[in-house]
Parts: sequence; structure tokens; C-alpha cells
Amino acid sequence: METAQLDLSTNRRTQFVPVTGPIAGVIAKNGWRDGILTIFVPHTTAGVTINENADPDVAADMESFSDQLIPQSRHFRHAEGNSDAHIKASFYGASLQVIVRGGTIWLGTWQGIYFCEFDGPRKRKLFLAFS
Repeated sequence: METAQLDLSTNRRTQFVPVTGPIAGVIAKNGWRDGILTIFVPHTTAGVTINENADPDVAADMESFSDQLIPQSRHFRHAEGNSDAHIKASFYGASLQVIVRGGTIWLGTWQGIYFCEFDGPRKRKLFLAFS
């Protein structure tokens, strides 16, 4: 297995950051050709997902709906005031796997990979493992 790290910066509390391109750059830089790429978020208030990548309104809708579904609230017991971010991160998940074929991420026509920020703005990272 080979590994790499992708560093990110977010600029809003809730933000879906497209990372397909940067991940493809890591794949190319490392010469990874055919295998499985695991993408892992080492943060408890962020996640990762695959969804529509052709229309940016989909990511905007997902951001908005996530905040409506689980709003920030002073009624949560967690002292840091970011329980909503922890809950959202659990809903989206901390990892996913994609197929790499011929050095290219094998996604559907309209799909893209998003880093999901729920407690920004922050400096973040993604861990990548290729096997």
C-alpha cells in the first residue's frame, strides 16, 4: 500500500469542496495506475462524499439542506458548540473507496468527490491510501 496526504483550506462553516481534481493530481504524481484508492478524513467534524459534479447548485443544495436538517443549536450538550458538525460528519462518513483504472479515478459521468466541511473555516487534510 502507498499513502499520501492532501492538504485543504475551507472558508465557510459548511462547505462542500470539490476534490476530484486534486486527488487526480496525487494519483498522477505518484504514478498510481490500477487499484483501489481509500480516501479518509481524519477529522470528527468533516466528511467525504461522492455526488453530482456537473452542476454546482447540487453541492450548494447539499450544504443548505445539511444545515437545515441539523442546525447549529445551543441546546446540544457538547461544550464546544459544534455538535451539529459532529452529527453531520457521521451522516456523510469519514471515508470512501474509489477504483483507479489506468491512472484515472473511475467515476460515473456526472460524479465528483467532495470534502464536506461542517465546522470551518479550517485547515484540513485528506489521507489517501492506494493498493
